[in-house]
Amino acid sequence: MWFKNLMIYRLTKSLDWMNEDFQLQLQQCAFSPCHQSDMSKFGWTPPLRDSEMLHFSVNKQILLLAKKEEKILPAQVIKRELENRIIELEQKENRQLKKVEKQALKDDVIATLLPRAFSKLKQTALWIDTANNLIYVDAASNKVAEDALGLLRKTLGSLPVVPLTFANNPSLVMSDWICNDTIPQWLITLDDAELRGNDNNSVIRCKQQNLNSEEIISMLKTDKQITKLSLEWEENLSFMLQEDCSLKRLKFADEIKEKNDDILKEDIAQRFDADFILMTATLSKLIENLLNDFGGEKERF
Repeated sequence: MWFKNLMIYRLTKSLDWMNEDFQLQLQQCAFSPCHQSDMSKFGWTPPLRDSEMLHFSVNKQILLLAKKEEKILPAQVIKRELENRIIELEQKENRQLKKVEKQALKDDVIATLLPRAFSKLKQTALWIDTANNLIYVDAASNKVAEDALGLLRKTLGSLPVVPLTFANNPSLVMSDWICNDTIPQWLITLDDAELRGNDNNSVIRCKQQNLNSEEIISMLKTDKQITKLSLEWEENLSFMLQEDCSLKRLKFADEIKEKNDDILKEDIAQRFDADFILMTATLSKLIENLLNDFGGEKERF
């Protein structure tokens, strides 16, 4: 349940999340396993184990869990089977097959192989902060996040969102933090970063590197900017801040995760509730702090 990534979106219009139809809307797009002829299935699944509710809500915060099943059917397997069938049929009929006939054969090959294909399951969590009109997606890529938002859009009929963007350019701000030692007091710089040149073609990835070294400072003062920077919010969590305002590699501190250890492990629902409240409160404060240090949110016209 603890998020590992954050891609953040601003709702440009307030929506009524607490209406009685929300569960019914989610049920219309509930996840169901692939049948033999299905290539993939995508839908909502209960965030809380052993619950029938397709959403988890507390303190104006909503948690959704999108589940996707995809059949693993390697392209080379399809190609090999298709080539065998084409050769066999062309020899039998003593002619070359037309393009449309080959496509029909390919469709038949896929339909034949699907029942024997293995499945890959993936889940994507969405946290909706209804109090602040923000949606957080636990995804490491734009595509995964957009797929989850697309499912929510299909569920609701519409979803007016845009990526959350800081007013001040994150690359310029992060570069200034390192160059001029102006990092906010509440943050600690770690030893991972990515530097890019002005043409975006030259990339330097630093791991376990002293970012305050003369070499790094020199590059930042000439033709490089920081596009990714590993940071720590002491006794709370560490993360990698990206130039697109997303956060990757979230790792919550033990001091945070252990705050609810007094709740019995057998009480799954209560522990889930407490952990969700703790996680959302921590991340909300983190985003609030970042917005303050990056000049707020960029205005959209």
